[in-house]
Amino acid sequence: MSPQIRLAIAGVGNCASSLIQGLTYYHDHVSDEPVPGLMHTVLGGYRIRDIVPVAAFDVSADKVGKDLAEAIFAPPNCAWKSCDVAPTGVEVMMGPVLDGVPPHLQPFVKVADRKPVDVEKVLRETGADVLVNFIPTGSKDAARYYAQAAINAGVGFVNGIPELIASDPEWAARAEKHGAQLIGDDVKSQVGATILHRTLAKLFVDRGLKITRSYQLNYAGNTDFANLSTQRGASKSMTKEKAVESLVPYSFPLSSGFSFLEVLGDTKTALILLEGEKFGGAPIRLLAKLDVEDSPNSAGVIIDAIRCCKIARDRGVSGALESASAYLMKHPPRQFPDEEARRRLEEFIAGTRER
Repeated sequence: MSPQIRLAIAGVGNCASSLIQGLTYYHDHVSDEPVPGLMHTVLGGYRIRDIVPVAAFDVSADKVGKDLAEAIFAPPNCAWKSCDVAPTGVEVMMGPVLDGVPPHLQPFVKVADRKPVDVEKVLRETGADVLVNFIPTGSKDAARYYAQAAINAGVGFVNGIPELIASDPEWAARAEKHGAQLIGDDVKSQVGATILHRTLAKLFVDRGLKITRSYQLNYAGNTDFANLSTQRGASKSMTKEKAVESLVPYSFPLSSGFSFLEVLGDTKTALILLEGEKFGGAPIRLLAKLDVEDSPNSAGVIIDAIRCCKIARDRGVSGALESASAYLMKHPPRQFPDEEARRRLEEFIAGTRER
């Protein structure tokens, strides 16, 4: 067991900003006592202070070439600021653009005039343990480039976006062959729209109500929502809907959608509707509203995914990590009800479950 978890990040946007800020915010919390904002203060023997950034990749001229501590606050980032961050000594490197900056994102991102680095080579040279993927949703080619680079280097890959990599048996087999770990796909926020929607749907099912239709509408003003409000939201809608449908033993009309309201910044509002039938066919209609800072919501989950990857590496376990993926991600290799997924995760952390 190494005393550090050497972290690489692809995509220095709002989610990366919240994550890197969190490494400073929680650095001095060394007790095993619960801390607000963390699901595990210690996970597999690792505390937050054990996570050390060693590499970062982006394509923005406002971020490439800067220290990671400076780049996380560069525009168009607008994540909740929890603390100042001291220089990390990690310079943001130019990654491959590929399909990561479509026309609708070009008003927000000026691509740096630099040659992309060899990501696999950087991962090897920096001794990275885990690469977290935070690039924009819909970047199919770029996501697979980073995944392949991590796998080739034998590095853990945490896929925070809705590209199906960890849940694809072919990618899982590649990772296992190269001694790499996969957690994914698409981060399930700490308390976000999907986990709330799942909880309410399961409540209906467990209490004998039939869901007749449901929707989830999300809106925010960050670049993620500028991206999702285009056709690139299709993969995110799929992972959200599958996460809910997996808990309901019958089909029902379900829709999800996104809207970009720039004035909201990184604050997200979600409206969740469930309509159904109860005793005697009487109707029921439940409408829930959630307001939350979007990017810290993902960081509170990714911080555990990183440590799960590392303890698997310490144990010589590779391939898709099913338990961590099921609890932490929307579209894992295998879906379980959240209480079952959490039980399996705790068994994995304790070492009584291999993956």
